[in-house]
Amino acid sequence: MENESRENRRPLAIGACGFFMGAADVVPGVSGGTVALILGIYERLVTAISQIDGRWFAMLRRRQWQQAAKHVDLGFLVTLAIGIGVGFLVMTMMMNRLLNEPFSRMLTLAAFFGLILGSAVMVSLSLRIESPTQAVRCVVTGIVGAAFAYWLITLTAVPQQPSYVYLFFCASIAICAMILPGISGAMILLILGVYEHLTEIPGNLLRGRQVSEGLITIGVFVTGAGISLVLFSRVLRWLLRHYHSVSLSLLCGFMFGALPRIWPFQRDLTPEIDRFKSKEFEPMWPESIDGRTLATWGMMIAMAVLVLVIDGIGRAKRGKSTGIVVNRQR
Repeated sequence: MENESRENRRPLAIGACGFFMGAADVVPGVSGGTVALILGIYERLVTAISQIDGRWFAMLRRRQWQQAAKHVDLGFLVTLAIGIGVGFLVMTMMMNRLLNEPFSRMLTLAAFFGLILGSAVMVSLSLRIESPTQAVRCVVTGIVGAAFAYWLITLTAVPQQPSYVYLFFCASIAICAMILPGISGAMILLILGVYEHLTEIPGNLLRGRQVSEGLITIGVFVTGAGISLVLFSRVLRWLLRHYHSVSLSLLCGFMFGALPRIWPFQRDLTPEIDRFKSKEFEPMWPESIDGRTLATWGMMIAMAVLVLVIDGIGRAKRGKSTGIVVNRQR
């Protein structure tokens, strides 16, 4: 009965689920896929996306609109997409404000650091190691992933106006992470250096600034994400099905290697510049223990624990759903 009630959820409830997914996708370290899993719509979402196949395109060519909509659960996807879009925009504007104030920036980066650290620990704990050989393979793969991520974040900073081709590439990679429970698409955007650029767009559009540039950027990003979602979601599922532990080890190493980029204690090298997007920082160890330092450490620990708690809830939900399926088969 539980799964049936989920299938018959009202549009408002589905839109609310999308809102929380969109808001989560803006926060590095929190995956919209994890939120979908906790809210009980993950399987329905993955199934609907996987139905965008040759049969669906054939229905469109034959103008079988009703059958095509039913084939991909279109009402569910559209309602969810609207909720995701609203949640994404609201949280994006909040993040842009938080990153431009010195103390709120430190707390925000601490939250990001804790979320990504918790996600990396969560993914590492989910590995299924069945032999010593597989353990060595996973360790080596994780080290390679960490080394690659560290190399990536030490590259020259992305220009303040990244090219459309680069944004298309970033969207293609990030959307693959967004649909995986435990992997954050926002974290990928942060590592690739376009997170701050993208979080400025909604606020600029509301103020009437750089409207055409912002709309084109959104169009390019959505196009890259959509194409990648259709083309690579099946590849990701195949990799996780056949090389589950190795694939997760690579992702886990990637997260650990990216942590230095968002270390919350940073020295401002460009105090004369106000906008966060244009500033340069240097990681440092806190010089003294005061209220701000303790608050920052507390935020890191709290966010790491939060991710592990959310993962525990998701695992309980998944186990309960599996139990329901087994009972039905009996």
